[in-house]
Amino acid sequence: MKRLRVLYLCTGNSCRSQMAEGWTRKLRHESVDACSAGTQPKGIDPLAVRAMAEVGVDLSASTSKSPADLDLSALDVVVTVCGHADETCPELPLGVRKVHVGFDDPPALARDVADEEAVFEIYRRVRDEIRRFVEGLPATLSGDAAASRDA
Repeated sequence: MKRLRVLYLCTGNSCRSQMAEGWTRKLRHESVDACSAGTQPKGIDPLAVRAMAEVGVDLSASTSKSPADLDLSALDVVVTVCGHADETCPELPLGVRKVHVGFDDPPALARDVADEEAVFEIYRRVRDEIRRFVEGLPATLSGDAAASRDA
């Protein structure tokens, strides 16, 4: 069976898209080939690396990439995980679908939170929400299920 080829796209490719790629590689490697990129890549968020390490997913060697670094024609689906990426997604080759599945931005939510543990709880919550989405793959990205999420 052919694996679904998915790109997770966000703005910085520093947190949510990296988490989604990491979860997909861990939980759905047999059915989904995942990568991630950012419309304005800025480096990996150390708290995202820490949150994922806590559940056995190693992002320590991950790097931020741009869609220009990838062969978009080799993809089946681009999943935008933030509103900005959904709005600024590059033009996709014929046959590549875009699906928007937005998740809260941990760094933005944590910006004004002084307590370190409370900040980390934000990262954990989003990490776990992304895991639940990934656990439903590839079914959540095929046919009518994906069409209902298209932006």
